[in-house]
Amino acid sequence: MDKLINIEKTFERVNSSGQKIDRREFDGCTFKNCDFSNTVFIQCVFMDCEFVDCNMAMAKFPASGLKTVIFRESKLLGIRFDECEDFLFKVSFTDCVLDYSWFTRRKMQKTPFINCSLKEVNFAGADLSAAVFGNANLQGAVFDTTILIGADFSSAYNYSIDPELNSMKKAKFSLQAIHGLLEKYDIHID
Repeated sequence: MDKLINIEKTFERVNSSGQKIDRREFDGCTFKNCDFSNTVFIQCVFMDCEFVDCNMAMAKFPASGLKTVIFRESKLLGIRFDECEDFLFKVSFTDCVLDYSWFTRRKMQKTPFINCSLKEVNFAGADLSAAVFGNANLQGAVFDTTILIGADFSSAYNYSIDPELNSMKKAKFSLQAIHGLLEKYDIHID
């Protein structure tokens, strides 16, 4: 990771915990079993990259680009994705823990969150049109002026979303979890 530009490389078992990585480009790279907890990626660019089974808890990405980045089976606690560069921002998550992360004001149309823990995640002001929350735990997640048009919550659970504060046309929900949309009205459904 010492090179300024890294193309189609695989990084395994890298431990950069607590370090600063400045102005590096990664194109088509794969990161496996790496520890990037508390790592600060300053003005880095990740394009068409994949992180598999990585610990990225409390990592920071100030002014860094995540451009078509896949995260699988990774720990991403407390990450401020809202501090990433907007240009071409595109991510996907499968089997990840994203608790306490921030996606405020992010444009994330069609983003998949599959089998993810999203406890206390902040989605305020984000555009999650057609996003898929497949089997996602959304306990305490914040949806405030969030665009959820066509989003799929049909297998998500533990969410509380106010339909009056969020754009939700054609969003999908399961009948079993409908209470998450009616919670503010303090009504009971049997």
